[in-house]
Amino acid sequence: MNKMKHIMIISLFFTFLCQNQDTKTDGFIIGEQQDVTEIQKGYKNGDFSVKDVIQAYLNRINELDKNGPMLNSIIQLNPDAIKIAEQLDKEMSEGKIRGPLHGIPVLLKDNIDTHDKMPTTCGSRALMNSFPLKDSFIAKQLRDAGAVIIGKTNLSEWANVRGRPSSSGWSGVGGQTKNPYVLTHNPCGSSSGSAVAVSANLTMLAIGTETTGSIICPSQINGIVGVKPTVGLWSRSGIIPVTHTFDTPGPMARTVRDAAILLGALVGIDSEDEKTLVENRVAYRDYTQFLKEDGLKGKRVGLYKKPFGIDAGVDSLMYQAIDFLKNQGVEIIEIDSILSEEMMAYPIQVMIHEYKYGLNKYFQSLGTNASIKSIEELINFNKADSIELKDFNQVYLEMIVGADDLSSEKYIEALSKTTEGSRKEGLDRVMDLHNLDAIIAPSGGPAWKIDLINGDPDGGISSSYPAAISGYPNITVPMGFIGELPVGISFFGRAWSEPLLLEIAYAYERATKHRKSPKFLLSE
Repeated sequence: MNKMKHIMIISLFFTFLCQNQDTKTDGFIIGEQQDVTEIQKGYKNGDFSVKDVIQAYLNRINELDKNGPMLNSIIQLNPDAIKIAEQLDKEMSEGKIRGPLHGIPVLLKDNIDTHDKMPTTCGSRALMNSFPLKDSFIAKQLRDAGAVIIGKTNLSEWANVRGRPSSSGWSGVGGQTKNPYVLTHNPCGSSSGSAVAVSANLTMLAIGTETTGSIICPSQINGIVGVKPTVGLWSRSGIIPVTHTFDTPGPMARTVRDAAILLGALVGIDSEDEKTLVENRVAYRDYTQFLKEDGLKGKRVGLYKKPFGIDAGVDSLMYQAIDFLKNQGVEIIEIDSILSEEMMAYPIQVMIHEYKYGLNKYFQSLGTNASIKSIEELINFNKADSIELKDFNQVYLEMIVGADDLSSEKYIEALSKTTEGSRKEGLDRVMDLHNLDAIIAPSGGPAWKIDLINGDPDGGISSSYPAAISGYPNITVPMGFIGELPVGISFFGRAWSEPLLLEIAYAYERATKHRKSPKFLLSE
């Protein structure tokens, strides 16, 4: 048998195994079309228990992530997941429903603290025995809402801010995460495992984090919905930081409705996160109220042209999306640029200064028994480890050691220029000038091949930067396929405009239905 026929046969076998062999327990079968509302309806009707659901997902993880295609999307499973499920079943039998996520399985990116039997590693072998002293704010909210945290997902180590080059989805702890559509291809990052796990239906919901693109890119490349909220809508306390100006966690799901449910469940004001305390904050506990199937009609939408001309396949899908939007009553206004070239040098300076401050503060939060107490100790650990620097360097960690503190004039100027340039002179200016409801753009290009020698390629498509550095919201939704690989369309806009963006994204999703489940192919 020649090599190509062999690959095709194995690929077809994996497709059959992963899509047609039900992952089930006695009372529950995992299905591609299931959503949060359907699961909770099943609980109410007594069709299955929380324990049935959680056990089925744990079984599927073992089948697909640890065996079979070996996606490497999950670093660790919660050893208490079944115990938690049994407690939720008991509460439900007594008429107690904790909240909108009661009995729903959720995976957390492994830079989000949980105070349980799971360490928080950020993918680093230096933190494999690092157990935070308390839950992150959003982990506590998940438990209060009734979610079952079933495990932690793999990520680009240190949120892809360790060295250059690097391979997105690789960490010293978890190895290389694979794209579930074509296993030889990259899942993007840094929220790689969260996106892959949702796409492969290893969980109902997941949480990622973004500094500049780390929710949007892996979501679009793995064919799911990703929401990067306005900075301050969700708390960041208890999350290993890159920069407190740009960082935010956010929902990752297979549908806009599920993402909206998770978004509302974790809205909260946290005294330890000043971004949640701003006076002009606009937040809702239920974002599903804004989901309307006719939500496109009468909207004025800017078309961000800068990402065009890089990939002909993406351009073609985007023009099809534009034609569809026009037919739905959307007025399209072309926009050549959002950010000035003058301000582009400043965000990296903000990151360098805040990364040093944030990492050292996080290490201090781990207490006196912390395995790593400073960036210098982390750098030295990596140098002595047999895996951490085997393929990639740690140039970003080495760079930030010498950064000034947050009182320096250089940092203060960079922060001011970034804030002014991305908001008042950036997104706000463009949206005011054209009286826009939202801006659209291709979220990115198709997945590239995994390369553990040269890392990720340079010069790909990305439209996430304006929303990321302004701290404004962004939503990506599946837009179609290039061969076997999915790509997404982004909807972004003003601060606190999640209701409007969800309305538009939901209407687009419901009318187009571009998402298809992955086939776990071994080759394109």
